[in-house]
Amino acid sequence: QVQLMESGGGLVQAGGSLRLSCTASAAPSSIAAMGWHRQAPLKQRELVAILTRIGNLQYGNSVKGRATISWDNATSTAYLQINNLKPDDTAVYYCAAWQGDYLYGGQGTQVTVSS
Repeated sequence: QVQLMESGGGLVQAGGSLRLSCTASAAPSSIAAMGWHRQAPLKQRELVAILTRIGNLQYGNSVKGRATISWDNATSTAYLQINNLKPDDTAVYYCAAWQGDYLYGGQGTQVTVSS
């Protein structure tokens, strides 16, 4: 079973930036993809970003153009940077990792963007 250690987040002012990190407790070669979802109060969970081992990228529409996901294959650590934060970015951000047929999720980290 893969465990995910998340860090980053917190309270950020609108217009600022944040960087989240997520480290998977698995050999880098066994991880097929890493990414983040987020869920705001009273809203459905939505995709933020996914990056596969072979370099395929997908960003959610709400962060497209403002977010960058990267992945240190040597350490199974993924990074998510979001610039020009908006109050609508306030949510719990959940890291995810895909290993074979399994999807593993982190416990989530709160991001609050103040206006």
